[in-house]
Amino acid sequence: MKRTKWTPLLLTTVLAAGLLQGCSQNNPEPGTSAANAGSKNAGTNSAAAKPENNLNKTGMPIVKEPIELTFFTGKAPTNSNDFENTLVWKEYAKQTNINVRFQLVPFDSLTEKRNLALANGDYPDAFYSARVPAPDLLKYGQQGVFLKINDLIDEYAPNLKALLDKYPDLRKAITMPDGNIYSIPSFYSPEFLPMLIGTPLWVKKDWLDKLHMPEPTTTEQLYNYLKAVKNTDLNGNGQQDEIPYSGTSISPLIEQLMGAWGVGNRGLGHKFVDTDPASNELRFYRLDPKFKEVLEYVSKLYQEGLIDPETFTQKSDAFLAKAGKQTVGATINPSPVTQFNGENYIGLGALRGPHGDQMYSHIKVPMVWPGAFVITDKNKNPEATLRWIDSFYGDEGATFYFMGQKGVTYDEKPDGTLEYKDEIRNNPDGLTLDQALIKYVTWIGGSYPAYAQQKYFKGSESLPESVEAGKKAEPYWLKELWYYFNFTEDETEFMQSTGKDIETYIKEAEAKFITGDVPFSEWDSYVSKVQSLGVEQYMNVYKTAYERYKNT
Repeated sequence: MKRTKWTPLLLTTVLAAGLLQGCSQNNPEPGTSAANAGSKNAGTNSAAAKPENNLNKTGMPIVKEPIELTFFTGKAPTNSNDFENTLVWKEYAKQTNINVRFQLVPFDSLTEKRNLALANGDYPDAFYSARVPAPDLLKYGQQGVFLKINDLIDEYAPNLKALLDKYPDLRKAITMPDGNIYSIPSFYSPEFLPMLIGTPLWVKKDWLDKLHMPEPTTTEQLYNYLKAVKNTDLNGNGQQDEIPYSGTSISPLIEQLMGAWGVGNRGLGHKFVDTDPASNELRFYRLDPKFKEVLEYVSKLYQEGLIDPETFTQKSDAFLAKAGKQTVGATINPSPVTQFNGENYIGLGALRGPHGDQMYSHIKVPMVWPGAFVITDKNKNPEATLRWIDSFYGDEGATFYFMGQKGVTYDEKPDGTLEYKDEIRNNPDGLTLDQALIKYVTWIGGSYPAYAQQKYFKGSESLPESVEAGKKAEPYWLKELWYYFNFTEDETEFMQSTGKDIETYIKEAEAKFITGDVPFSEWDSYVSKVQSLGVEQYMNVYKTAYERYKNT
């Protein structure tokens, strides 16, 4: 069956309802149309009772008399255009007595419309899947536009509170520099390794077999495999059209390889700073001699024609069309089988480098979107709203959120594993898996405010080949994974100006080193140039934010 990667949603204005059949907050368990951007009537209460008298603090329904809430909602192009009539929201409305109206905004215009709504005050009760960045959380939180929910979490969000207690770094990551929490995040279980890898480095197993080569476990073996792909008619069409490596950016390849040189040892949340193993001090690793060796290795691949030159510029559609011809020997991708019907690909583990380093550094931060859900000052029912969202951070609610209703959209096997119904997995109308799911669930595409675990998340990351890639990486996992640091207003101003200039200059220069436009003989002068742009101040800001992060 053809399957696709889980991508964000595309929708118009909607009216939410239903989740969690039989869900009860009495037993909490811890555990992704250009509509109007806001509504002047947001927060209208259909119940005559005052909010404080209408709320049930535990159990269902959440409120005694029905209320209506309006959410500014980000959506992906592959999702339903009618959230309100999906199974989960219809059922959840029945359980909670809360009807949600989702104002759907496509992700490609989300930032612009979110900023406009906040600037002109035309926003509703909450922002849902709206990707609110940390600087905005602090800014609008301090202005009172976003509600401070520290105390509300303790009283009305037992599932989220349990996660914050279990994973202290999660609490650090959503706590702003002023000590307040203004949002609820998208959160992947730190134990769900394939999800944190996200995009493994895939190679074709059948081509390895034809070449009588082992699965690469070192950077040298990867080089030898790519070189053999270039020089062999592996697809047997009589043409030399095999492409050793291709992708949509050179950065993922660099990030996959860094661990083989021992750099990038705090994960993908920090792409310029890690910790120096020798001193245990923060290090601007993009100027480190070992990182230079990473670039030299990638440059060698490029100069020998082992990297598709279009990797630097090609868009996703162009890459998928190319890869769909079964000519690509290696790529970094969520899942070849779901993305381009790629056959016989296996994900590699951590490669060992020339100095013996072997570390899987291509690890995402488990908290993907800090501002996945934000309650605003327009909301007359913040306690009920927090109870409404908290369900999706416990096992029962999250299972319903991702899988739908047991017996309707999925079955539980004798071994306890969950599986979508056959008419969803092998749709008789030829729909892909996500197309078949959109009338039942709305998480497709990501950025969702919920807690994702492997047992009930059935995206590309849960496929057997992805799980196997996670098992290979596990022995070489990072010893310490940093979540995102939150910056003060002044620190943010620096990072978005001078800091961004430094980062942009580095990325452009690295591409030139790789392609040979700039020789590595100029590395020392390049380092001096970068340092003159303000690296010392960059590191001072980073160290301050890191100390605050550690002490939260």
